[in-house]
Amino acid sequence: MTLLRRNRWLLARRKSQFGILALFLVGPWFGLHWLRGDLASSVLLDTIGLSDPYILLQSWASGHPIALPALTGAAIVLLGYAIVGGRAYCSWVCPINIVTDAAAKLREWLGIRTHWQPHRTLRLWILGTTLAVSALAGTIAWELVNPITFLHRGLLFGLGFAWVVVAAVFLFDLFVSRRGWCGYVCPVGAFYGVIGRVSVVRVAATRRSACTDCGDCFRVCPEPHVISPALKPRDQTASPVIIAGDCTNCGRCMDVCADDVFEIGTRFAKLKG
Repeated sequence: MTLLRRNRWLLARRKSQFGILALFLVGPWFGLHWLRGDLASSVLLDTIGLSDPYILLQSWASGHPIALPALTGAAIVLLGYAIVGGRAYCSWVCPINIVTDAAAKLREWLGIRTHWQPHRTLRLWILGTTLAVSALAGTIAWELVNPITFLHRGLLFGLGFAWVVVAAVFLFDLFVSRRGWCGYVCPVGAFYGVIGRVSVVRVAATRRSACTDCGDCFRVCPEPHVISPALKPRDQTASPVIIAGDCTNCGRCMDVCADDVFEIGTRFAKLKG
């Protein structure tokens, strides 16, 4: 398997992530306002408003009135991720994913083997806490500490303190917990994971009979626990679709599998071969 083929989905994700950042930045930098705002709230081509539904939910909890354009923008985003996969946001859009992927790769190169991981429900508790704090404090709580927002504003206005926030995420994943931020802490991922449970586009182990148990897919997957129910079910007639909301549709399993076990399709995919 060539190096390019082994990383084709990874390269596509990087093009998506950097491309979306570029669309936001060419306006302030070069006066080309194709996409105004940031990932919390934006306007595409001065026509289509887009709103982060998680931000909108915090705004509603804080008691702020919600304008119709914001509701419409959130509905568009929700519909989009209900189709392509909720946590596709994490792997195809979120710029912090680039930071945590870099930490995971450096961790692998340095052979760092810390084994502590937070409880998987932690990010759900943080999600609930941000809504409760928003309601009590009358503000959008997560935006006060959101690394995504810090990074975006830092690129626009000079990173400054944003470097500290981004570096903290990087060091946490490097030295404390393997893929800990995205997998166990970030409430944005938790929110989109809820949407991901009903999304249409899915990765599926449609040729699981060809699996040679090499383990490559488990090693590269940021959420390896989602693979087993589809790849190694107790009932061999069970669906091959990775149905868990935690799946980010990143495509890394498809990148590294020399036996072409996985493919991208829909939640209705069937076994092949």
